[in-house]
Amino acid sequence: MRNLFVKIAAAGLFMLAPALAQAAEGYSTANVNMRAGPSTRYPAVAVIPAGSSVEIRGCLSDLNWCDVEFYGGRGWVSGQYVQALYQQRRIYVGPQYYRPLGIPVIRFSVDNYWDRYYRNRDFYRERDRWSRGPDYYYRDRDNRDRDRDRDRDNRDRDRNWRERDRDRDWRDRDGDRDRRGDNQRDDRQRDDWQRYDRQGDDRRGDDRRPDRRDFDCRPGDPSCDQ
Repeated sequence: MRNLFVKIAAAGLFMLAPALAQAAEGYSTANVNMRAGPSTRYPAVAVIPAGSSVEIRGCLSDLNWCDVEFYGGRGWVSGQYVQALYQQRRIYVGPQYYRPLGIPVIRFSVDNYWDRYYRNRDFYRERDRWSRGPDYYYRDRDNRDRDRDRDRDNRDRDRNWRERDRDRDWRDRDGDRDRRGDNQRDDRQRDDWQRYDRQGDDRRGDDRRPDRRDFDCRPGDPSCDQ
């Protein structure tokens, strides 16, 4: 009696084996990206060469995307790039073949999946944004990029204003210095003429009295006496 019970139990387990299967063997039909989620908008984690063997761990019921294992790594591939052997022929993996192939229907959660497989990946740092969906992530990223570009433009504009103000201050200082130099030169010439005018009575007729041109000439000026 005991042996009969063991045989019945073994037969029952054999009949349930396909339903309890956790993976099915598949083949990639092209060079395809294995991604961190069931969408082409998720980061790519590896490239599966055409004709490579993969283990199909499960597929989504509402999207034709499957969680596959390739050389110890895990990720998602669209079912239109994966074939499996069914009744001695290769077929593209689709929802109608999940049960016959023993492929479980699963769900996807960024938090759980990435915690398990992608902790060492750079994109894991932004898991909270990705957990709201790739559309939200890219929209948020675009907003951040726009804010960053606007801040950079504001900084550039402020820097240009500062440089222009600095150049204007320099020009004003140079102009003030030139004007002060001209005024000082004019003052010296006036003082010289006043000094000679005061000495005019004592030096009347003196041919050595300087000509006004002596104070207006510059070296190399052809109008000056050589």
